[in-house]
Amino acid sequence: MLRTALRNVLAHKARLLMTVLAVMLGVAFVSGTLVFTDTLSQAFRNQSAKSYDNVAVAVTARPDADDPNRTPGLSEDVRRKIERLDGVAEATGRVGGFAGVPDKDGKLIGVGWSNKGTNFAPGKDGEDPSYRFTAGAGPERDDQIALDKDTADKGGYQVGDTVRVATNGPVEEYTLSGVFTTEDGAVSAGGSLVLFDTAVAQRLYVEPGFFQDIAVAAEPGSDAARILAAVEPVVGGAGEAQTGQALADEQAKDIEAGLGALNQMLLGFAAIALFVGVFLISNTFTMLVAQRTKELALMRAVGASRRQITRSVLAEAGLVGLVASVVGFGLGVLLAIGLRSGMAAFGMKVPAGEVVIGSTPLISALAVGVLITMLAAWLPGRRAAKIPPVAAMSSVHAVATTKSLVVRNSLGAAITALGAASIIAGAGKGGDEGRMLIGGGAFLALIGVIVLIPLLSRPVIALARPLLNAFGVAGKLAGQNAVRNPRRTGATASALAIGLTLVTGLSVLGVTVGAALDKMTTDQIKADYMVSMASGDSLSQAALDALRKAPGVAAVSPQQAGYLEIKGDFSSVSGVTPGDVEKVLNLRVTEGSLASLKDGRIAVAEKTATKRGWKVGAALPVEYFDKKKGSLTVGAVFEDSEFVSPVLVDARILNAHDPKPYIPQIFVEMDGGESAAAEKALVQALGDNPAITVMDQKDIRDSFGGVINMMLNIMYGLLAMALIIAVLGVVNTLAMSVFERQQEIGMLRAVGLDRRRVKRMVRLEAVVISLFGAVVGIGLGAFLGWAVGETLRASLPGYALVLPWDRIGVFLLLAGLVGVLASLWPARSAAKLNMLNAIKAE
Repeated sequence: MLRTALRNVLAHKARLLMTVLAVMLGVAFVSGTLVFTDTLSQAFRNQSAKSYDNVAVAVTARPDADDPNRTPGLSEDVRRKIERLDGVAEATGRVGGFAGVPDKDGKLIGVGWSNKGTNFAPGKDGEDPSYRFTAGAGPERDDQIALDKDTADKGGYQVGDTVRVATNGPVEEYTLSGVFTTEDGAVSAGGSLVLFDTAVAQRLYVEPGFFQDIAVAAEPGSDAARILAAVEPVVGGAGEAQTGQALADEQAKDIEAGLGALNQMLLGFAAIALFVGVFLISNTFTMLVAQRTKELALMRAVGASRRQITRSVLAEAGLVGLVASVVGFGLGVLLAIGLRSGMAAFGMKVPAGEVVIGSTPLISALAVGVLITMLAAWLPGRRAAKIPPVAAMSSVHAVATTKSLVVRNSLGAAITALGAASIIAGAGKGGDEGRMLIGGGAFLALIGVIVLIPLLSRPVIALARPLLNAFGVAGKLAGQNAVRNPRRTGATASALAIGLTLVTGLSVLGVTVGAALDKMTTDQIKADYMVSMASGDSLSQAALDALRKAPGVAAVSPQQAGYLEIKGDFSSVSGVTPGDVEKVLNLRVTEGSLASLKDGRIAVAEKTATKRGWKVGAALPVEYFDKKKGSLTVGAVFEDSEFVSPVLVDARILNAHDPKPYIPQIFVEMDGGESAAAEKALVQALGDNPAITVMDQKDIRDSFGGVINMMLNIMYGLLAMALIIAVLGVVNTLAMSVFERQQEIGMLRAVGLDRRRVKRMVRLEAVVISLFGAVVGIGLGAFLGWAVGETLRASLPGYALVLPWDRIGVFLLLAGLVGVLASLWPARSAAKLNMLNAIKAE
């Protein structure tokens, strides 16, 4: 039977080609993901370990217990004491934070979160081992800086040039003393790195004479554990000391955890692609079994048992899966190399290192490819075993019995109903629990619809028959062929339906959430501009003062984040400008007046006031940031807003108790509204600071919607593999259907159907099957998108379902195009059939 299986595989190479391609693509996705993440993990681990090669002990300053945003740092005195310990060769202090450099056009180089600045810390030999200079040297004076090579190249800077550098304060100018290369993570992520003189970096990021970290290098032969034991008493409560090896191991675990999330996401999409491939494989073997009914029955007649027939089909599947897995693994390695190169092309550098090909990706590729193929072929193999020996005397294929169809349809209806009920229940419940119910229901509903899809094919395709009839005889025949074998049509359409269910569901959810965020922004922000740091850090008080003095400014209010302990509980607070806040934000007051903020009162969000029983006029005991106590009176209650904290207070009250306020945004209203001149006036008032972004209303809306669109595009790209496999399924079904119907096509040619109309018949059949799968997938996807959206309604003001008809139209057009493209080869094959040979074919 094994020889028979091998002979059958070799005899049907062309017909098994699409199955090989489907498995190969799925396996390539799985193995490519595993090789890619293994390679990244090893590269980052090596980089992390290398950065701690000469570090015996690393000391990190502990955050101030009273303010998690500030670190007092490790003093110079502590560094000197550590350096004098036995076994210590050197103790290097480091400080760092945000530093942005503009290009020649004034635009920030890199993205805010990965633009860093730190101090140049030369050792006793005058070199800083963390940086290798390609031109010039490190900064030696307070008016000098050094830049990483990529930033210098992007900005067109050379040694001796004047460079403007933006930190969280005003822009300052420095002379470029040197250009260096480094394996720092900020530069690898596409950002920039600026080296300052140590005293300048301390002034910018902590306080003069303090460091955030101290790296301790050991003398040859010294034990790191012994040095750690000596360092800990010196540091005391000011910081935390670890061996360099322990810190490297900790970072390696963090890298592993971070890449683990990426790995799981990519493998999830690979699983979807393989799930879609199951239908192609099952369809292929079902049709092969049907075409070999006489052969299999003859084998039964000469003594082959049912078990042997099933094993023969599974052996064929195993051979196909093995070949596809080996090729797919090789393709996956190339995919991993391509992804790594692609990251570099987008400015995300990966540390140097070889491609890691471990045993896990190889074993996973072989196991997934072979098992998936054999699993998909099991049902066709079981059906093959049921072919009676008497079928060898005729050409009658084994057909599904009425009982089997009733059982299938009843089971499918029950599973679909259970899934739909779970989805509706989850939509009503909301929250995380509701989304879990929807997830389980979505799986059941998808399985149920797949089981029912042959039953659905007849009524749905019947609706398209009037359109098909417009194409004459070719159209009528295409409609009849599409429903001739509902199981085959259903299996082919299922592959497309699965992909479009996910794509449509994501589109409905993304567009609906985007519209809600857009409406929320429009409804709640009255300001013409919102100012913030590109890094996400705090704006300075100087920036707020500068905006107030800018020409044409009508109102300015910060959204200053802070907290107060009110009646024993910590409350998030927004510091605002009384009199201006109501001009820049649309805060709907339900009780009292926001004007009371000028009198030192507070305004409270409605939900917080109800929950804590606060009413207008109530005097509340408070404890400020500096531990001083006082009392504040509620002056107003307003509807909850996404843009301010539940408690509003005059920013001056917070400033009196916090010398370093945290200001993430400043809202500005202009006398003449938005204009290029108004925006230029604000930018100039801020000193042309490249690290500060000035966003108008459209930019604010795009900052929310842009993230959603980017995520949708990533999802579309990852789901493309599943859709490609679905297309292969349509090609495969049509090609094998043409082979199966050679005699019929020959007869049609003999009675007058020319080659042009034969091609049209096959193309229309492909388009009908593709559109049928698209309609089912779009309908189910829209239902799931609605359900998930309902769980977000409570947390998203202004939520309302939006069906993206334009995208749905595009999906339908693409499905039709898929049908046309998939039919090119089968249609050409059908038209080229010799009618006499076709009529004689069995």
